[in-house]
Amino acid sequence: MRGHPSPGGYPRPVFSPQGPSLRELCVQALSSVERGYDLLAPKFDFTPFRTPESILGPTAQVLSELGPFDQGLDVCCGTGAGIRVLASVCRGPVTGVDFSAGMLAQARGAHPGARWVRADVRAMPFVQGFDLAVTFGALGHFLAAERPAVFEGVYRALRPGGLFAFPIGAPPSLTSVAHWVTAGFDLAMRVRNALWRPPFVMYYRTSPLPAVRDDLAAAGFAVTAAALPGLGRQRDGSPRYGLILARKPA
Repeated sequence: MRGHPSPGGYPRPVFSPQGPSLRELCVQALSSVERGYDLLAPKFDFTPFRTPESILGPTAQVLSELGPFDQGLDVCCGTGAGIRVLASVCRGPVTGVDFSAGMLAQARGAHPGARWVRADVRAMPFVQGFDLAVTFGALGHFLAAERPAVFEGVYRALRPGGLFAFPIGAPPSLTSVAHWVTAGFDLAMRVRNALWRPPFVMYYRTSPLPAVRDDLAAAGFAVTAAALPGLGRQRDGSPRYGLILARKPA
């Protein structure tokens, strides 16, 4: 399956009226990743960056056919959109981990029954505590050199036989608006990070699927993929969205 993950959720074309203003977005973009998301947290669920239900629902459907699972972990949980996916397929408690205190405060208010841990996912404090881990739209917040540490941390956090799952989207065609929007966004972020400190790491095109597969395999995972149902297909018949399934050996 071809594809690439995207950061900050799966962008939709418009902001809600309850979302951040252009000025607020500019202040966020000129902050560090952690500070930027602390600022954005109260309005994050009203932005195009939150993972939409059209992705969360099919993800839960695929995982339900592979479960049930016991304890679940949402990596880079943000305001907790993925917690409902975990709660629907896990029999035991679910946990969200993120380094933004602002995001965790919003998640805690929305999902009081879950457990929340503030930590840098490049150095997660878990050892064989979970049967399922998920992440939604977070890989673009890590440079390529940082991705192995994230995957190794997820591997440690899973029990033998545990599963790490995350959605991917097929890359847009070269002639599509989406291709040029994401390419322009990444270029703008590279220019911003070359001129301004601290950097704000958020890219759409720095986690190609072959590299992601290689990093997962290097961490010890056996990697497969499944199509996400109901989200259509490309002109060549391949799925528009899929779910990466990285299994820790039993």
